[in-house]
Amino acid sequence: MDRRSFLRSAFVGAGAMAFSATALEVAMAAPAQPGTSPYGALLAADANGVRLPSGFTSRIVARSGQTVSGTSYTWHSAPDGGACYPNGTGWMYVSNSEVGSGSGGASVLRFNSAGTVTSAQRLLSGTSSNCAGGATPWGSWLSCEETSTGRVWETYPATGAAAVARPAMGRFAHEAAACDPVRQVIYLTEDQSSGCFYRFRPTTWGNLSSGTLEVLCASASATSGTATWQTVPDPDGSPTATRNQVSAAKHFNGGEGVYYANNTVWWTTKGDNRVWKLNCATNAFELTYDDSLVSGTAPLTGVDNITGSSYGDLYVAEDGGNLEICIITPTEVVAPILRLSGHGSSEITGPAFSPDGSRLYFSSQRGTTGSSSGGITFEVTGPFRT
Repeated sequence: MDRRSFLRSAFVGAGAMAFSATALEVAMAAPAQPGTSPYGALLAADANGVRLPSGFTSRIVARSGQTVSGTSYTWHSAPDGGACYPNGTGWMYVSNSEVGSGSGGASVLRFNSAGTVTSAQRLLSGTSSNCAGGATPWGSWLSCEETSTGRVWETYPATGAAAVARPAMGRFAHEAAACDPVRQVIYLTEDQSSGCFYRFRPTTWGNLSSGTLEVLCASASATSGTATWQTVPDPDGSPTATRNQVSAAKHFNGGEGVYYANNTVWWTTKGDNRVWKLNCATNAFELTYDDSLVSGTAPLTGVDNITGSSYGDLYVAEDGGNLEICIITPTEVVAPILRLSGHGSSEITGPAFSPDGSRLYFSSQRGTTGSSSGGITFEVTGPFRT
């Protein structure tokens, strides 16, 4: 029996013991299922190789190794995780560079109110494999190194001030970060096949120089339940990796993107194509999406970076599959909202909305060339739900 059939049968079996027939139907529908996109079907690829619904348009705002239009700055290779910030009457888009051997880092594009790029700048250099990260409420960008002893670097998109390493947030294969201002913690994913899900509790909110690193604990096989948190004794991860220091820690198969909104945090795991959800107030967790539990063909595979809109929709980028960004609606419908054509050796990275929600930024990490030097950063404009 393949993984999909096994998990579906196990899910039905477990549910049948606990629910009536009507309740079971509701439970089965809990992980998002394929359906019709609220934006309609994808049209033929445009001149930029982007398939979009009617009413949406794309443009290229930066290419790796080329000067950003209107500036003298050369855009970085292998663009990865990103985020948007307000900036006066305009906004900024920050992007990581997932290049190893001390050649990674992060850069920023700054836009005026009309959407024209007015400046671009390097924010971080000399680091390795800067994969994803996260925006903070105080306007900094946390750039995460995806190496065994990777650090979180705090960068400053508005001013370009010198970046600062934040070792108290742990030394491990960092992937992404999301801030929870209510509980004043930062959630962190780990890109390992036996990685963990962490939260960092700063001593003082807004100051990441010190604090406590905690790991989510729950039954190893559970896909729902109530989590607890335990302190990681040695965030430095040496000689024992952080994921192996707490015996009760729950391990996740390749942690990727993470997104927080309204007392809920979602994160993705690429090894099993799942999107998880945690109620931050109650610590109840469950699956939002699992490609093994969908009816028919799974529309979302290779789950990676994740973001959301003020409407409540989630947007999940694919590393693999057919290179789509898929929407997961509040009514638990999953469907593609864009697809790249001719980018078969790439991955979609860094989805982030402009502050008003009308523009979606993302990158094709290796573009049409399949090389880190061929990255392309896009902007999609259209009637996104806000």
